[in-house]
Amino acid sequence: MTASKETPGPNGWAPVPDYDAIIIGAGISGLYQLYRLRELGLRARVFEAGTGVGGTWYWNRYPGARFDSESYSYSYSFSKELLEEWNWSEHFAGQPETLRYLNHVADKFDLCRDIQFRSRVAEARYRDAPHGWDVTLEDGSRHRARFLITAVGPLSAPTMPRIEGVGTFQGEAYHTARWPHAPVSFAGKRVAVIGTGATGVQTIQEVAKTAGHLTVFQRTPNWCPPLHNSKIDAAEMATIKAGYPQMFKRCLETFACFLHTPDPRGTFEVSDEEREAFFEKLYATPGFGIWQGNFRDILTDRRANAAITDFVARKIRQRVKDPKVAEKLIPKNHGFGTRRVPMETKYYEVYNQPNVRLVDINETPIERITAHGLTTGGIETAEYEFDIIIYATGFDAITGSFDRIDIRGVGGRLLKDKWKNGLETYLGVLVEGFPNMLMLMGPHTALGNIPRSIEYNVDWVTGLVRHARAQNLTCVEATEAGVASWTDHVKSVGEGLLSNEVNSWMTGINSNVAGKQTRMIARYSGSAPAYRARCDEVAAKGYGELRLA
Repeated sequence: MTASKETPGPNGWAPVPDYDAIIIGAGISGLYQLYRLRELGLRARVFEAGTGVGGTWYWNRYPGARFDSESYSYSYSFSKELLEEWNWSEHFAGQPETLRYLNHVADKFDLCRDIQFRSRVAEARYRDAPHGWDVTLEDGSRHRARFLITAVGPLSAPTMPRIEGVGTFQGEAYHTARWPHAPVSFAGKRVAVIGTGATGVQTIQEVAKTAGHLTVFQRTPNWCPPLHNSKIDAAEMATIKAGYPQMFKRCLETFACFLHTPDPRGTFEVSDEEREAFFEKLYATPGFGIWQGNFRDILTDRRANAAITDFVARKIRQRVKDPKVAEKLIPKNHGFGTRRVPMETKYYEVYNQPNVRLVDINETPIERITAHGLTTGGIETAEYEFDIIIYATGFDAITGSFDRIDIRGVGGRLLKDKWKNGLETYLGVLVEGFPNMLMLMGPHTALGNIPRSIEYNVDWVTGLVRHARAQNLTCVEATEAGVASWTDHVKSVGEGLLSNEVNSWMTGINSNVAGKQTRMIARYSGSAPAYRARCDEVAAKGYGELRLA
């Protein structure tokens, strides 16, 4: 057990415990937060459950895992030297390349000396005198810090399906978010993939290339436009580097920090021919353009959304040869873009292969996992035998990674209980009753292009810590009034968005997690520039909306 002690703080700051800050997680946000705190001369420690850095890109090693934001827009922007020396090989990089990039960042800035790997945080408890946090790891060791900074990520707590017999299968079984480090061969094997969300789509299109037979078990189909990935040669990379300042400036200006931003026209302000041509152009354009760069009203107007939905449905019917299979792959319970849009590369063509079968578990539910496969009921009672089962069943999103840590604030109140009847935050960064706990990419923050949002989030948190040190403050906390105001604002900017009427991880719904079947606003639905403007206003006024001591 680590001995805790109070030592003089830097630059006259009041006495501090073992560390000025403990950061949970060594992903993109944790690495950058460590870098910024070091600039302030503070003693920070990162606790990471894995054996290396990378977060999402460390854990998600499944076949086909890759960016669907442009690689270069996903890069850190804080170091010109880093931007100049790193070359991306593809417009949408795969997981191995992304992990190499993050390891390069960690090595370049010597970050690993302040990161403790194989260290999963089990408990974090606020203590009032002196103000700070006691953090306990799963191995029982205890550490103290003035600030607790959560860099746990919105999509990092994997969920297994609530199917009887999970764990009894005697073949190979993998969750996409806990993929083994060693290669997995599908050649000649009978493979099942359960789930057709973003990770499922990427996995399916790769597994189908070599599997002896692939059976896809689908509950909810998704609208999947083509990614149109391609290689980047040296000349194009040089052009991209020369344009970095303009590109990052554009990311700061767009609604969700992507390179794409909504077209200013309404869907029906153009002729039928112009509208169809525009949809065709977007469908043939790489990346999120068809989602983020479409007509301004496709995500708010039902008739406009129906137009793009019908267009993408026609594309699916054109690409899938069997009309019955095509209809199963076309969503009926949500319009295009109202859930997170998975990008694909010949995904629909997979279902034209003789070695691939699609099973709709709404009609033919999985009854149980068995030692050798699974059984289904409904309109088709059947037994399946498999060599490999892949669970592409997603995450307990946004709050799940918080729920898996015993986080207790003032009076020992559990954070999970605090949020039981609805999420409440201040700027998505602080929670009333949990002083000195600062969340990176927590609930009610602007998500979008994650690294762009992360850099702002980290810089704002760093500014608050800098202010606390300069003023010799030992406690920063959200007020009840501030939380109520921000939470009401988050709800108000979400009004009118069709996506907030749909069950998805973005609205807090997860059928695989007990108690998460009630829709709530789990993210900030306004624009990223508006979010930053509000946060900047708070900082410019000396953080007067917070309780400071």
